[in-house]
Amino acid sequence: MASSISGKISQNVLVAQCCKQNRQSSPQCQRDRFAPVTHKLLSFPGVRLSWDGTSTMQSHRFSKLNRGIVYCNVAPSATVIPSLERVDFLKLQNGSDIRGVAVAGVEGEPVNLTEPVTEAIAAAFSAWLLNKKKSNESRRLRVSIGHDSRVSAQKLQDAASRGIAGAGLDVVQYGLASTPAMFNSTLTEKDDILCPVDGSIMITASHLPYNRNGFKFFTNAGGLGKPDIKDILERAADIYQCFTTESLKNSEIKASSSIKRVDYMSVYSSDLVAAVRKAAGNTEKPLEGFHIIVDAGNGAGGFFAGKVLEPLGAITSGSQFLEPDGLFPNHIPNPEDKAAMKSITEAVLSNKADLGIIFDTDVDRSAAVDFAGCELNRNRLIALMSAIVLEEHPGTTIVTDSVTSDGLTTFIEKKLGGKHHRFKRGYKNVIDEAIRLNSVGEESHLAIETSGHGALKENHWLDDGAYLMVKLLNKLASARASGLGGGSQVLTDLLDGLEEPALAVELRIKIDQNHADLKGRSFREYGEAVLKHLENISDSDPKLQKAPVNYEGVRVSGYGGWFLLRLSLHDPVLPLNIEASTKDDALKLGLAVLSAANEFPALDTTSLTNFVKV
Repeated sequence: MASSISGKISQNVLVAQCCKQNRQSSPQCQRDRFAPVTHKLLSFPGVRLSWDGTSTMQSHRFSKLNRGIVYCNVAPSATVIPSLERVDFLKLQNGSDIRGVAVAGVEGEPVNLTEPVTEAIAAAFSAWLLNKKKSNESRRLRVSIGHDSRVSAQKLQDAASRGIAGAGLDVVQYGLASTPAMFNSTLTEKDDILCPVDGSIMITASHLPYNRNGFKFFTNAGGLGKPDIKDILERAADIYQCFTTESLKNSEIKASSSIKRVDYMSVYSSDLVAAVRKAAGNTEKPLEGFHIIVDAGNGAGGFFAGKVLEPLGAITSGSQFLEPDGLFPNHIPNPEDKAAMKSITEAVLSNKADLGIIFDTDVDRSAAVDFAGCELNRNRLIALMSAIVLEEHPGTTIVTDSVTSDGLTTFIEKKLGGKHHRFKRGYKNVIDEAIRLNSVGEESHLAIETSGHGALKENHWLDDGAYLMVKLLNKLASARASGLGGGSQVLTDLLDGLEEPALAVELRIKIDQNHADLKGRSFREYGEAVLKHLENISDSDPKLQKAPVNYEGVRVSGYGGWFLLRLSLHDPVLPLNIEASTKDDALKLGLAVLSAANEFPALDTTSLTNFVKV
């Protein structure tokens, strides 16, 4: 059985970049160089590399050692596809995600996430997965695929399915799903729904416009990191170059016979319901009488109202934009967006609801609004989650991103008795840092970013917007079970003592990469030079004090507030955050940064100059 399974590993797993010289002169790519290794390889139409009796471990070893230099086995009869667009696969990387343009029609944004590109990426993930995991002798490796509400989701799901099936792995389609659910499918142990899967792909581009899409990848160890994504994209580039009409048709045939479909979101929702019931002492409807409104922004979060809140007894009338619509006609599904937060706030107030909950497109981020219309996002959401977690784990370390306020630090450390560890921007950075702290003996149970990404140790360090909201619901339910009333006032009370700035602003200072002042340097080198200069100026100014511990950019306190200038993770931009107790103090901090920035001609300081003028 095992040998027959490994014998099915097909073309898209091990093919790699063909020798360009030979491709130009001959339709047959060289493979003689690897004759001693590949003596069991059989020639098939297209670029298929197949095994006859080769063990799975052998295929893993072959792929791992030779991934970057194996030549395509293109048969003379194969039809090369000259119409395939040239694609720079590495430009599709966005940190630990893949993102690109999947829908035409937006000027200046050509499509680069096509179906063949998607198929190559999925096949590359399959190759990566085969290197990481051994196939069980009783079955092939399984990969689940889900997507958010984007208009390009279905075609990309089908293309990814072809890539996985063509690589000899089983495909389980979930359809409309959330990012957290896709990770959970690698952990759930339930044979009748084909879980756990060995790997998972979520098709999403978070809150980006309708024409974008992308991929997130998971195993039971969590989300993949930047090096893994780079590896997968390099594999995908190799695979893409070796596509033929025959190889793509073969993948399509395999997919049509091997795809299975599962309603996993019902399983995931049931687990969330069970968590709230448990927190309330196993009460069947612990939220009975609570009026809770959900705003899904026409993304994938609409399930939360009907499949989580209503089974718990909550009233959900007034919930809005629950139907999936990839054009996002009402507002951007983003808890950081002002229009989105205004919309859910107005819905809570007009319906006299106890609580409002809002999700981003793929439900890995969330925020809330209390009965009085107070937004529970950014620093307030972090403070609220910190209060809940520190009740359960006194003294634990809360890891956040770099732009959180000084008032939050005081709240966590002085009011709650915890420790605030302010780290780098980027949800994966924050989560990885919390994991690292635990590994060296510093207890941490919460990693959370101001964007609404929040992960808990108890939930396998997954940034799960639905689970964050479940923690709030647990608080409501347990308070009700203890005889406490007041609706969501119990949540608002947890924020008592949080000092908030009178003014908070984020500005973006762009770096002109074509400016002569860069002198051949990368925008990153130029940005680092700006930060070093600002640091030197701050050190020489007695009214400014550099943060004693800082992991990103230059953070300085002074004039009753603080600023942080840092370099964007991906773009030629220096984001500047300023918080102060008065407008005048904020302007003084802005002027301090502007005096340094003005010495670098490649910087577009328009936003900062306008702020200081105002």
